[in-house]
Amino acid sequence: MIVRQFISWVRTAPAGERAEATRSLARAWLISNLSEDDRAAAEGALLMLLDDPSPLVRQAMAEVFAGSAEAPAPIVRALSLDQPSVALPILEHSPLLIDADMVDLVATGNSEAQCAIARRTDLPASVCAAIAEVGSPAAALELIENPHAVLAPFSWDRIVERHGHLAAIRESMLALDDLPPATRLALIEKLSGTLAQFVVARRWLSSDRAERIVVEARDRSAINLATRSRGDETGQLVAHLRATGQLTAGLILRALLSGNLELFDRALVELSGLPSQRVAALLYDRGGASLDALLTRAGLPASTFPAFRAALDATNEIGFVGMVDGAARLRRRMVERVLTRCEADPDVSEPLLILLRRFATESAREEARVFCDQLVADVVDIAPEHQRIAA
Repeated sequence: MIVRQFISWVRTAPAGERAEATRSLARAWLISNLSEDDRAAAEGALLMLLDDPSPLVRQAMAEVFAGSAEAPAPIVRALSLDQPSVALPILEHSPLLIDADMVDLVATGNSEAQCAIARRTDLPASVCAAIAEVGSPAAALELIENPHAVLAPFSWDRIVERHGHLAAIRESMLALDDLPPATRLALIEKLSGTLAQFVVARRWLSSDRAERIVVEARDRSAINLATRSRGDETGQLVAHLRATGQLTAGLILRALLSGNLELFDRALVELSGLPSQRVAALLYDRGGASLDALLTRAGLPASTFPAFRAALDATNEIGFVGMVDGAARLRRRMVERVLTRCEADPDVSEPLLILLRRFATESAREEARVFCDQLVADVVDIAPEHQRIAA
């Protein structure tokens, strides 16, 4: 009887009053001990109110039903397809939406709907993949910042591919501690490309010079990321470098001259197709023929072989040195030794000597910078002690 009176009254009541009455009826559905007849009548009334011309009525219903697993499923599904002001609470909170529903809503909804789904606390990998594939930049940003989202590696890569040129996306992803190294490197590539285009457009650098600087910065980043990688991450990074055409002789030689023997070994395993044990045996065989055969199988230019031989000899003589100032850097002593040996060889090509000279200049500048930073740090540490003594 009460529901009949409600239906009769709601036809002529003002929109605000209808919304409040609808909110009360929806709450009664969830928490009141209605008889079977009253429950059926209440559901019919709520279904009728889905066609109410005022969004305030449907919004009131959505706000009550959004967080409940006991809400009427047909009504929740209808509300999820309504205009954003109505649908957003359902999209963000309703436990009644299944994965297939959310994937479809991501594909057909606007950016607001995608963002609401991206904020959910129970977001599975399939829905994350849908947002990564077709979601707006705003939705991708919500997804990145959602600690409950489960993203597969290919979803991270797809976000980088589609939105990596946007600063907000890059900053949010680079701030993540558990971002896969290959994805982090792809972001760095996006940033490097954007900066190169900017300086070329402003005519600050020629396109060739900008491209060379980008390649050098990218190679340094790759080696630093590989140094910090663990387990399968290094292998994934090497595979990414090969797939994107970055696993070059210059990068591999830089890795060796930086003391990153793991990256050097894995790169040759990746390029040669040989087992790691076999690569290790060929690398550290003191005979030059074995190394040349391995480098040839890996597809590296024969003109670079003298540098690799000299670098391996220097590694055996000097020993391993880890990171400097928190990063893997070219080791000046090793670079200069390799350069000196190659300059004395009349058969060494000029392009290789140019590369080694650039490495030598870079390593000298880096060593000087670290030295000066340490001097400044020592002064800062000493100053308080002097002040204490003077007092």
